[in-house]
Amino acid sequence: MYKVGDKVVYPMHGVGIIEAIEKKSILGKRGEFYILTIINSGMRVMIPVNNADTIGIRGIISKREVKKVLDVLSKKETSVIDDWKERYQVNIEKVKSGSIYEVSEVARDLYRRGSEKELSIMERKLYENAYQLITHEIALSKDVDIEEAGNIVSEALSQST
Repeated sequence: MYKVGDKVVYPMHGVGIIEAIEKKSILGKRGEFYILTIINSGMRVMIPVNNADTIGIRGIISKREVKKVLDVLSKKETSVIDDWKERYQVNIEKVKSGSIYEVSEVARDLYRRGSEKELSIMERKLYENAYQLITHEIALSKDVDIEEAGNIVSEALSQST
């Protein structure tokens, strides 16, 4: 269980801070909810405490894990699925998983593909989302600003081409 002030990752939405834990009655059922503010968008969400694991809520990565993420971003090999619809679906599932490593694979693969040929609008948005998710989590983990985290991520990605 998380506590007020904890920084967590909400898959597809990004890093957030638990602002409160409240008891509420929704659709006749009473339960505890995390009140989470997503840092990059300011969006506030309510997540059932007993459902947080199923949704994929997790703590942010440690400084040690940042190195593993950067290793994934800079790897040369990438998955090659030619059909863009199939590739997009696989990538969406990876981002939804909430795993920073899978999100890093998506960013790396789309970055690499984008350097070879133009990405579709949907893939470009997915790349930007994955890039932003990684950047925000690394910024919090390493206690640096977003710009510096973006430079770290961009440098790792540039090594993958």
